Amino acid sequence: MDVIKDYDWPGLLTNAGILLLKLLAIILIYLIVRSLGSKIIKHLFQKFEQQNNLSLGRAQTLQGLTLNVFAYILIFIFIVMVLDLFHYDPTALIAGAGVVGLAVGFGAQGLVSDIVTGFFILLEKQIDVGDYITAANFDGIVEQVGLRTTQIRSFDGTLNYVPNRGIINVSNHSRGTMQALVDISVPLEKNLDETIHILQSACDHAAAGLPQIKEGPNVIGVQELGASEVVIRIIAKTENMEQWRVERVLRKEMKDALDRYHASSAQ
Repeated sequence: MDVIKDYDWPGLLTNAGILLLKLLAIILIYLIVRSLGSKIIKHLFQKFEQQNNLSLGRAQTLQGLTLNVFAYILIFIFIVMVLDLFHYDPTALIAGAGVVGLAVGFGAQGLVSDIVTGFFILLEKQIDVGDYITAANFDGIVEQVGLRTTQIRSFDGTLNYVPNRGIINVSNHSRGTMQALVDISVPLEKNLDETIHILQSACDHAAAGLPQIKEGPNVIGVQELGASEVVIRIIAKTENMEQWRVERVLRKEMKDALDRYHASSAQ
């Protein structure tokens, strides 16, 4: 009991309070630096995009990667400062990590493969944020390209996290002009030449009101011949990500044109 009574409790509480204040200060500094650093990086990339005429997708890709690396470095510094606060030598941890790394090296091969693959994806400019791609059995829009994973948003809203090592083949549907393709079925007994003429007139009318169309649309001709109908194919070249809208407009225009033709023929 005498030992407990003689123990310097006020001094101990004072030291604990100082330690807690230092820890809170480190956390506060970490949060401030993270917030300011993120804002500075975003501002610098906005200026870099304007000065170097960089595409929005490419700028967002590089910005996301830089923020990712910045966050990893900041977390590492934060951990080192906290360890130092508790008088634990960070160099001992790093040396121990080297020994432990030998034991878990085989298990970390996947992580290394993710980082290396992600590096080459960025270096070769295979994909950018905003691109419509097919990769690892997923179709969707790229939302983020990171050091370890790539995020792909499917058209039903699902966000897919794909490890970079899983991206073996990439089909990028957002490079260059895209193709709108529409197949129209018409009864076999209808006059084929007249039907093609009507469809082409509808295509020309649609093209006049759609600046997204870069070439065409053109009626290619009969795609398929059935027992009671023929399938006529129409093709147009469009801006990226506008092919579906153009297809919808073309279907409506051609349906309306054929309805008018059939109505006038019935009179």
